[in-house]
Order: sequence, then C-alpha cells, then structure tokens
Amino acid sequence: MPFKIVIGALALCFGSVVLQAQDKAVHNKNLIAEVNAVPTNNKIIRNGSVLLDVDKDVKNQNQEQQNLLLQSPNRLTERSRKMSGDQYIPIAGEIDYFGKNNDLVLTYTKNYYQRHFKHFSTIRTRGNRYFKLIDKSFARRDVPLEMKYLSVIESALTNTALSPVGALGPWQFMPATGQLMGLVVNEKVDERRDWNKSTNAAAKYVNYLYNIFGDWLLVVASYNSGPRPVLRAIDKTGSNDFFVIKKYLPAETQNHVMAFIATATVMERMENYIGSPVPNNFDWKWLNIKPANSNSNGVAPEDKKPKNPFLLRFTEDEIKEMAILKIKKPLDLEVLANVLEEDRKKIGKMNFKYFIDLEAFNNGEIKDIQLVLPKSKVELFLQKQKQIYSQTENLMQ
Repeated sequence: MPFKIVIGALALCFGSVVLQAQDKAVHNKNLIAEVNAVPTNNKIIRNGSVLLDVDKDVKNQNQEQQNLLLQSPNRLTERSRKMSGDQYIPIAGEIDYFGKNNDLVLTYTKNYYQRHFKHFSTIRTRGNRYFKLIDKSFARRDVPLEMKYLSVIESALTNTALSPVGALGPWQFMPATGQLMGLVVNEKVDERRDWNKSTNAAAKYVNYLYNIFGDWLLVVASYNSGPRPVLRAIDKTGSNDFFVIKKYLPAETQNHVMAFIATATVMERMENYIGSPVPNNFDWKWLNIKPANSNSNGVAPEDKKPKNPFLLRFTEDEIKEMAILKIKKPLDLEVLANVLEEDRKKIGKMNFKYFIDLEAFNNGEIKDIQLVLPKSKVELFLQKQKQIYSQTENLMQ
C-alpha cells in the first residue's frame, strides 16, 4: 500500500549570557554604577560599555567551543537500546549488518537529513507526546521499539493523515487491513485515527509480517507494498536480503525502507544535531561501528544476514508435531492463540503464510485458507471454533 512520507520541522536555539549590574540604593534607572578598574584581556573595565565588550568576548569563546563540539564525533549519541536476534533493527553505520552496502546507507542518510533536517525537530516534539505510548504497546507484544519510527515515515505522527488511496491514521491502515487487525472501521466509527487502538493493531500487524519474513527491513517493505511484491522478489532472487531484492520492489517501497533506516539513524544517534544542518566538515563515517570480526579498515569480511525465512524454518521434530487444516472463513490468529491457550508467537510462526492465503482468499483466487496448528491443539480447536469465529467477527464489527 503506497503512502507518502511527510516530515515536519522545528529549529534549535542557543541562549546567551546577559550580565547586569544593579545598585539597589540608586533609584535613577539611567545611572550606571561605577566599577573599579580591573585589567581583563588587555581591556580595562571602567563602565557598562566596556563591560559589554568583555561579554562579547565571552560569547565568541562560547560559540567557538560550541562549533568545536558540533564538529566532533562525540556529539553523536549511542542507540537507546542494544538488542540482537528478533529485537534487532539495523541503522546506518552498523557494518556487521549492512556489509558492503553500508556506504550506500550512509550516503542516503546524509542526503535525507540534508533535505529534511528542519522537519526532524517537529518529529521530536511530537514524539515527546506519542513515543511513550507506542513503546508501551510494542513492549507488550515484543515488537522492537525502533519500529515506532515507521509511524514517522507513514504519517509524521499525525492521526489525521489520509493517503490518496484511503489509508488513514498514524499507522496508515487501509480499511480492510485495519478491520483484520481488530479495528472498527465503518460510517460512524473509524478507529484507525485512535492512537491507542491503531498502535495496538500496528504492533499485531508487524508481528504477523515478521513471522512471514524474519527480517524487520522486509517488514517495513511489506508494510508499504503488501507482502506479495516482497515474496515475489524473494522467489526471484532466492534471498531475503533487502539489498539483493531491492531492485525488484516498487520504487516507492525501496525509498520507504531507506527512509525508515535514515529516520531511525537520526532519531537514535543524531539527537544533538536535530533541527540544524550538520557542519561542513561533519564526517558521516563517524556513524560507523566497527564489526566484531573485521580487518584494519573496519570492513566486515562477509555480510551477516538473517537466513532465508523459508529455508530451515522448522526442525523435523517441529514439523512432525504440526497439523494442517483447511478453513472456510478468516479468523484472528491472536484470538486463536488465546482461546487455545497457545503461545502467540508460536502460532504466528507456524502460520507465516496465513496472510498471503488470506489475500488470495479475499480476491477469490482460492476457496480455502490453510491453518497450521500443533497436533495437540486440533481437537480443542474443533471444539471451540465457533467461539473463535464469534470473537473474530466481534473484532471486525
């Protein structure tokens, strides 16, 4: 689903020091108190006018120090979290993940920031209001907190954002997808605008996409284009590396993923620069993090990418414990997990192709949807399927 990236703005300011002298015994406000002659930097402080000259020198020195700080890699901040595995989302400079593509990512981030540096301050201000809400929802569902920046590139953190094709709200849900994720979308109520409910729905949806692809950059890609174009690109290349399949994705989707990486990089590591252009001598390679196993130039000997999610997804023992059912109506996988008292991630992982089948089912291409369950839960499912379908329908009303 196509969306436009909108980013807003705010500016940084620097304060100045004001020196004042006041004699409480003097009522004439035009009278300047005398100051004893004191030599300072070859100047004699005798009255208020020379005092202002000294103040100007102090300001100039402070500005020079500030400029030096701006030109220093010490101004960069560390990531708010250092995660791995299912919680890891790569940002620019992380050579362990990007390998030979790291320079490409740095260049994109540089150009993106230079075009939009004024807008990041508005995002930071809005983020002060909404990021905590998102973090709380995502933490409950084990979604990496950095995925909150998806809402930045989807809607610039505004719940009234409406795309030309009808996607609405901070997470830009299409009506059908929003309903599928449990949001009420009808003529009277549209919960896609509701920050709490739509964020919970977004957490659910990105988890489902991650169950399909096993890589968060591909989640961002499929969030924009839908799963099918990403799956076709994977089938064509035999890889789930975004940079391998990139040229087979829609141009908008390619840009969406790169904008997400750039936005996450700025918000996580460039806090002290937000709102202003970086100094002319700013070296974007300051963002680089030397890989654990690298040569003297800081280049990883080989790219470290997640394995293809369609290869070696399950062990033979896990497959032996699975049962494949055919169902005639869609159901909500979270409702299914709750009713069957089964781990939600386990159900999601088993049904990594569920939403692909569901799209084909809704388009009339297939008549049945494949559902994978642990064999130990099949009997319970048959007993409680009416309850599961009823709860699913209630979510979509």
